[in-house]
Amino acid sequence: MEKIKALVLNTSLKKSTQREPSNTEGLSREVTSLLEKEQVETEVIRLADYYIPFGISADLGGEDEWPVIFEKVKEADIILIASPIWLGEKSSLAAVTMERLYGSSGETNEKGQGIFYNKVGGVIITGNEDGAKKAASSILFGLSHIGFVIPPNVDAYWLGEAGPGPSYLEADGIKNEFTKKHVKMLAYNTMHLARILKVHPIPAEGNVVEE
Repeated sequence: MEKIKALVLNTSLKKSTQREPSNTEGLSREVTSLLEKEQVETEVIRLADYYIPFGISADLGGEDEWPVIFEKVKEADIILIASPIWLGEKSSLAAVTMERLYGSSGETNEKGQGIFYNKVGGVIITGNEDGAKKAASSILFGLSHIGFVIPPNVDAYWLGEAGPGPSYLEADGIKNEFTKKHVKMLAYNTMHLARILKVHPIPAEGNVVEE
């Protein structure tokens, strides 16, 4: 069986050095635990720990650390964007991540296709108010537009009650049956499709950038 790698880009605004836990990472770990049981190699990166300036470019020079992240993206078969919700939207860091991915989309694979072809995308969202589907649709469209393959039901999310209140970890969101169901669909659908694409990649015909 072909080896599969999954990379979670956690766009929480909290750095690892902060004492407060990342609810987004908490939900992400539920997904990666299922993938690991199926022998998928996983990695979760807290993007707030890196200096990633905004811009539509593969490399903005200077202290820009996006090229380090992008190397990991190129090695992965599954890319999951994990974002908290702020004011009903994906995080500002999630927006920067999508911009930087777009800035790298001009690169090609060995067949001349866009660099993200044959990679599978998905999204993980947490928040204590509405906005999960809006944030997920924005991210999933962006991933599809730059070449990722999007399987069905790959938007796992958890939402608390409206207004201030406990977040995913505080509210014991891990027990929410709806979220658990979508975590499972996200994990297995991305994995299944990634394995199919390893054996039967998208043909180059009609998908070569130079054309």
